[in-house]
Amino acid sequence: INILIHNRTIVCSPKSEVHSMMHINLIVLGKLKEKYWQDSEAEYLKRLSAWAKISINEIKEEAFTEKDPLEFIKQKEAEKIIHALTKFPGSFIIVLDEHGKQFSSVDFAKQINQLTNKQINEVTFIIGGPLGLHESILAKANLKLSLSAMTFTHQMARVFLSEQIYRAMTIILGKKYHY
Repeated sequence: INILIHNRTIVCSPKSEVHSMMHINLIVLGKLKEKYWQDSEAEYLKRLSAWAKISINEIKEEAFTEKDPLEFIKQKEAEKIIHALTKFPGSFIIVLDEHGKQFSSVDFAKQINQLTNKQINEVTFIIGGPLGLHESILAKANLKLSLSAMTFTHQMARVFLSEQIYRAMTIILGKKYHY
């Protein structure tokens, strides 16, 4: 596995091409601070690299206090996300949002498989920070996804999403992982 770090972008190059190569981009606000989150994500990226090219674009979160206008903070973060999206023109955009659609793991795999059947081979997932995503980003989404009715930190969401993408690929390809 090759992991290249450049301007906060991590790219995992696939080991082999099992099927039509999927390009998966993650645009995320904030870094994985704790080593255990970094190690967890790295493990799923390594596993996914057999079937997909993965890029992770970490965007610096805006600092804020309780007195700051939160919509203004979300707007500033949205501008950074929009800039990052210019790297992926034509990509199918999935945003993580608490009001998004929830899928079982099998149904999520079906959703990803439908994209590949429609010749969509590039998907960009966007994970916001503690304040969530600005309406301008939600409006760009082809799909709003919720991992759970519960709220998770964006670090947890990032690792959980990586695992679910990996799980979806194993389901699609008939690999033993999801029982």
